[in-house]
Amino acid sequence: MTMWVRALRLIPRPTKEEWSGLDPVSRWLIATRAAVLVITLISSVIAGLLAAREGELDLLLWLVVTLGLLAAHATNNLLNDLTDHLKGADSGDSFRAQYGVQPVEAGLMGARDVLLYAAASGLVALAAGAYLVYARGGLVLPLILAGAFFVLFYTWPLKYFGLGELAVLVVWGPLMIGGGYYTVAGEWSWQVVLAGLPYALGTTAIIFGKHIDKLGADREKGIRTMPVLIGERASRDTVLAMMVLQYLLVLYLVLTGFFTPLMLVVFLSLYGFFKLILPVYRGPRPAKMPEEYRADVWPLWFVAFAFLQNRRFGLLFALGLLAEVALELAG
Repeated sequence: MTMWVRALRLIPRPTKEEWSGLDPVSRWLIATRAAVLVITLISSVIAGLLAAREGELDLLLWLVVTLGLLAAHATNNLLNDLTDHLKGADSGDSFRAQYGVQPVEAGLMGARDVLLYAAASGLVALAAGAYLVYARGGLVLPLILAGAFFVLFYTWPLKYFGLGELAVLVVWGPLMIGGGYYTVAGEWSWQVVLAGLPYALGTTAIIFGKHIDKLGADREKGIRTMPVLIGERASRDTVLAMMVLQYLLVLYLVLTGFFTPLMLVVFLSLYGFFKLILPVYRGPRPAKMPEEYRADVWPLWFVAFAFLQNRRFGLLFALGLLAEVALELAG
């Protein structure tokens, strides 16, 4: 149970001896990088709250949507590690092997084991999707097929040709939030898609941060992520621009009446933005771990701060929506 908690908070680095003593759930949580699945959970929560705000939430469908999205994300992470292993991207003292154990590269799991884990997670996602197609129909099947495309092809070729960041924006915005809303509420709404973009921009900032952190290694291995294509300085500026746009979009949606002023609660996260994020992204990545930095997080740097900011913004965003739901119920 202790390892479950650790794996949900960060990406553990167990030795072979420790791995051999772990239960199957702990191994699955570590192999799927369960700590990052929270960004998908928040997307699903946002979709559900947007539907509840309109009085259109089908709780059972939302639970199935959430299960399917988490299983799909877990499947993607498993296939991501396996693909990068097979292509040699995670070999040796790679960035991926430094910030958390890469089970295949570390010899903790074989390719067959990863495929079995991915198949199990994928079957859960597929079963959830099949039920949603049966229960809701309409656009659900095309949305699921679009999601499956990104699960299967994000690592290669999308990430290798500068399209990974755009894929994240599309998946965590229109697909997860827009599609999740459609599935539980029964109608497509472009306003909801727009309302989901502030959070989707935060998840895109996370992947940008990760790719900035490993820019040098990716360039050497021919992985042309967006930071490799436009350079570190432009990438850092892009992340800051996306974070600012998050707040501007929320303000726009409040001023146009889609959101109530309750959603301005997200501006509380500006304190962390100015105190931590802005100073970090204005400067280059430190050559070695700062003395006051957490050793269990290093060498994650830009991605760690982007993840922290997105979690704060996302939770406040969900809190604002929850307040709007309560206000609607109160009449």
